[in-house]
Amino acid sequence: MTTLSTETGVGALLRHWRENRRLSQLELALRADSSARHISFIETGRSRPSAEMVLRLAEHLHVPVRDRNDLLLAAGYAPQFAETPLSDPSMGALRAGIDQLLRGYEPYPALVVDGTYNVIASNGGIQMLMGGVADHLLSPVPNAMRLALHPEGLAPRIRNLPEWRGHLLHQMERQIALVRSASLRALYDEVAAYPLPRAQDPAAGPVGPPEAYFALPLKIEHEGRVLSFVSTISTFNTPMDVTVAELAIETMLPADPDTVTYLRERAA
Repeated sequence: MTTLSTETGVGALLRHWRENRRLSQLELALRADSSARHISFIETGRSRPSAEMVLRLAEHLHVPVRDRNDLLLAAGYAPQFAETPLSDPSMGALRAGIDQLLRGYEPYPALVVDGTYNVIASNGGIQMLMGGVADHLLSPVPNAMRLALHPEGLAPRIRNLPEWRGHLLHQMERQIALVRSASLRALYDEVAAYPLPRAQDPAAGPVGPPEAYFALPLKIEHEGRVLSFVSTISTFNTPMDVTVAELAIETMLPADPDTVTYLRERAA
């Protein structure tokens, strides 16, 4: 993954994002109500864009909020987007809303992660699945990818681990292609190197007969029962804060009637 610093200059950074999004200068100019000549001048350093132009181009290039601050700095302007800790009093309404959402989704599992999959919050459905996970994976801050793929985490109980592992790694690859994050790349290299349990060798194929699902399920064993879930991921619309922009809420929807019945009986 190419890594560029703000010292490179705003033109080189914008060219990096434009090429990453596979847009020509003309295509970007049409989207941003500019001209290919102006875009070329900005990228080559012959023209210094205004802060408004930097943000307009970043919007049409779908640049993450954190990196929009880098673009502004490289162009000589102050960052526009704050990065407020979730513990800050100003985030109280957000924290309360997240907690209410997670509780309301029980008994089904749900969690909130940041941009490198550190678990910010989770509900009882997630905590139910954590039985048997090694303590060092649960503290000080659990990481969703480590929990899922580490040999001392959930991996030994995931019945379709090769498929689910491939899905998670592909998800991280897509994210790495969209953002400039050394920490995310380091996490990917770490979890991709975890060994698979011998019984879950990819060459062995999935465990059990094939079943029809509307999406790839997570099939995980819990107290002698195999539970099936499909996940959905939600993010905040038009975030104005780096912290909020990088939050993702993952909810696990039961993929079969047996899982629904099991979870409701436990909750009752």
